[in-house]
Amino acid sequence: MSLLELPSTRAEAWRWADLGALSAAAALAPVAAARHEWLELPGDRLLFVDGVLDTAHSRVERIAIEQIAPGDHALGKHARGTGWALRLDRDAAADPIQVVHVATGKENHLPAAIVLGDDAVARVVETFVGAGWANRATRITLGRAARLQRSVRLIQDAGFVSLRDEAALGAGASLVNVTLGAGAAGSRYDAQVTVGEGGYAEVGGALLTADAQRQECAVRIRHAEPNGQSHQLWRAVAAGRSQASLAAAVEVARHAQKTDGEQSLRGLLLHRTATVNLKPELEIFADDVKCAHGATVGELDARALFYMETRGIPRPRAQALMTRAFVADALGRIGDETVREAFEADADAWLERVL
Repeated sequence: MSLLELPSTRAEAWRWADLGALSAAAALAPVAAARHEWLELPGDRLLFVDGVLDTAHSRVERIAIEQIAPGDHALGKHARGTGWALRLDRDAAADPIQVVHVATGKENHLPAAIVLGDDAVARVVETFVGAGWANRATRITLGRAARLQRSVRLIQDAGFVSLRDEAALGAGASLVNVTLGAGAAGSRYDAQVTVGEGGYAEVGGALLTADAQRQECAVRIRHAEPNGQSHQLWRAVAAGRSQASLAAAVEVARHAQKTDGEQSLRGLLLHRTATVNLKPELEIFADDVKCAHGATVGELDARALFYMETRGIPRPRAQALMTRAFVADALGRIGDETVREAFEADADAWLERVL
């Protein structure tokens, strides 16, 4: 992909985007496929290598492989053609779906669709490993009272991962989406969520950056109907000369009364050479709503570190314990214990590497 096809950082929505790293990732020389491990969960297992399904190492029962039309997002539109789709009928429930994306250099693109009928329930876990530019676009459609728990972990060793989600929630539907960036690759998580009447959307996670790495999220939740709830809880930890950026917006339509929207954006600097950017945003056109946001950036509490050291805890260990507690509430939103423990192990591995 040429630079001319990429969005411009002059646009507000892309001001913190590391498009140079994306271009460099797309040009990475081929590498051996990274190792991966499946979580001990029932259900479908899909292994995509450079965006192509590896049928020999996949277990496909619920998932369909089909043509998926692209959207018009600047990066997401390149994820078109053959992709994977989870479609559940009314009242259906599926075992957890695991999707592992392995990149072996250069660029790869893959679309996906998750469509749940009324009162259907699903869980999806996605993992990104390897090196290169992995570009994904996922469309999510939830029927009345449908429930989706989606957990995404970005643990690529090199390159860049760009994710675009477009979600539409029917009346009373629930979406809980947690993303963890704990690899060495750059990343951008981009989402547009529309909440129907009485719907619930929770979109958050943790971005852990080190060295000269840059990661960001750009999430917009639109309350289109009354009585909806949304929560955006993001944590960012930055070390070295890295940069983590969190942009979270809530939009409330004029007739979407009784909306409850909350944002919590917090950043932690492990080194003063690192940067955390926070941008909470509220656009409220209704008058009977409850919306709030908080945004803070700070360092580890020096007095707490000193106290732990006086109790015989080595400083790196004390820093790791305090940092883990800082991101715990974001990862704690993952409902499945097996999945949550895997994400916590990824965060611990990052802390051990950095501290």
